[in-house]
Amino acid sequence: MAEDTRAVVGQFVRGKMPKVELGDDQDFFELGFVNSLFAMELVMFVENRFGLRVPNDELRRENFRSVSAISDLVDRLSPAREPVPQEATA
Repeated sequence: MAEDTRAVVGQFVRGKMPKVELGDDQDFFELGFVNSLFAMELVMFVENRFGLRVPNDELRRENFRSVSAISDLVDRLSPAREPVPQEATA
């Protein structure tokens, strides 16, 4: 799921900054592209697009600083998948 999540997050962020060539690990805050409105937009995007609620203790800059960080947050907050039974993998 990580690559799919990263692609979706990357498409959203790059759509907001079309004139900027942005790598997955580049820090939006350090680049100066994040204001309080865009920060809230990122949170709302994650919650709406992935059907998650971002807990208050996860509303930290490091979780929203890059495409990779947001993708990691989404993967961490997503419900765990059911393990595949051992006999199904044989």
